[in-house]
Amino acid sequence: MAEPTPESPAAGPPRAGVRLGVDVGEARVGLAASDPDALVATPVMTLRRDHNRASDLKMLLKIIRERKVSAIYVGLPLSLSGAETLSTEKARDYAQQLAQLLKEAEIAAGVYLVDERLSTVSAAEKMRASGVTSREQRDRIDQAAAVEILTHAMDLRQAWGREPGAAVSAD
Repeated sequence: MAEPTPESPAAGPPRAGVRLGVDVGEARVGLAASDPDALVATPVMTLRRDHNRASDLKMLLKIIRERKVSAIYVGLPLSLSGAETLSTEKARDYAQQLAQLLKEAEIAAGVYLVDERLSTVSAAEKMRASGVTSREQRDRIDQAAAVEILTHAMDLRQAWGREPGAAVSAD
């Protein structure tokens, strides 16, 4: 699924409020949040994936509620050519589960899949350039990738005047 372009029809101006960037991995989920004006992205935390009990999704739901998040951008890891991969499918599944939990909890926050090609690579380069050793990166790379995803989405939102990415609806 391609990311919408500026020429795509807009669904009206996006709501104000905190945005959340989510970098979904097999073992960890990195989180970053914006300020209420959606101008600056900062790292929040890294959650350990819990494929059996979904405690990571439950904690994510708690964070969304506490921070009064209005939009969540889940990174969609496409290949460099734009093709879908196994990781792409896993991110889509995670976003779908999150959208379903939000619906059940009656939380009106939109979930959007946003192209995240090279977000982890970019995050690692920035961390290396700022003097963070590769050993230290392991603890923070997922949050840094979430910051990259969120910053990219907020830049698109500002340029286009609407939420970027593909909206995910609950079943």
